[in-house]
Amino acid sequence: MATYLIFTKLGTESYESPKQFRELAEKVAARIRAECPAVQWKDSYAVMGRFDVVDVVEAASAADVERAAMIVRAEAHATTETMHATPWKEFLQGL
Repeated sequence: MATYLIFTKLGTESYESPKQFRELAEKVAARIRAECPAVQWKDSYAVMGRFDVVDVVEAASAADVERAAMIVRAEAHATTETMHATPWKEFLQGL
């Protein structure tokens, strides 16, 4: 399994109040679980800066992660940027 990072910038039309964000997050997560069973969510972080959310996921193929990112885009009216991530110890061993 490879590790990927999904950086998400939520669209202003995705929710009207912070309370609605919880419902949106649950809706997105449920759809990804149903449609992308090969993607394993490891962690999620709310961040300040260019992005609103960073998700850490694992999957056997980039196509599975791409599908999950497209669901995030569609449901949250968001933009995403996805990157493959190599664990630091593995990176150093490969040098």
